[in-house]
Amino acid sequence: MKEYKEKIFKSLITIGAILSSILVLLVFFYILKESIPFFREVQIKEYLFGDTWSPLGTEKYSFLPMILATLYVSFLAIFIATPLGVGCALFLSFHVNKKYTKILLSFIDMIAGIPSVIFGFVGLIILVKFLENNLNMGTGESVLAGGMLLAVMLFPYIVTGCTETFEKGKMKYYTASLSLGVSKWYTMRKVMLPFAANSIFVNMLLAFSRAMGETMAVMMVTGNSPIFPRLLGRAETIPSLIALEMGTSTYKSIHYSSLYAAGLILIIIILIIQFIAHKINKIGSR
Repeated sequence: MKEYKEKIFKSLITIGAILSSILVLLVFFYILKESIPFFREVQIKEYLFGDTWSPLGTEKYSFLPMILATLYVSFLAIFIATPLGVGCALFLSFHVNKKYTKILLSFIDMIAGIPSVIFGFVGLIILVKFLENNLNMGTGESVLAGGMLLAVMLFPYIVTGCTETFEKGKMKYYTASLSLGVSKWYTMRKVMLPFAANSIFVNMLLAFSRAMGETMAVMMVTGNSPIFPRLLGRAETIPSLIALEMGTSTYKSIHYSSLYAAGLILIIIILIIQFIAHKINKIGSR
């Protein structure tokens, strides 16, 4: 009876994995199909190396400003969120009672469940105004605002993943390290962090993929100007571009197809980054 249940469970998992893979491939090929008219009409030199996005009038379709803005905002968010998330995970794992750690983690996990439009609204009212008043900016809508807001949204993903890894390392090494007379801080720095290095890297990668696809919150605080990004200047990410212009583009036009092409480029960039990160992680784990 037990073997029969295990076979049923294994079959369900296999079917779910196959259906998920088919769904992902269908989405990818649909986006590719809708992008083909754009790639036929526009040269690669224009959409990857140009400097102007103007689908109406002059009809220039350069994705470069949006690609750079997407990478800039995402990397900035990871740069802010990772040290804060790892530090919080260390604190919860080694300086807080286990009972209270579970309670605090449940509240941190709730942050991930807040709709992104709520984050965007709070960022627009509080963060943007704060930057305007304290950095003498003409407008607080900027790459910096997008990175800071996105860092808050990524924070729970990094904390949760790192805390689980630190708990495993604590059970494996912590007691033995303390029994040898090693201080808690030295153990955390020289034992726990190296032990969790791969896990931290993987959590950064997952958070980065999440950051690149974020739309509403980033759209509300970055200003949505299709120009080359600056830290204290406006910018527009690829997801924001698609969300803002898909409803106004003429069906089956080059403009319409270009937005699918932008989505395809975003998917390819994420796949390339994940592939490189996988190789780095594989080399580091040897």
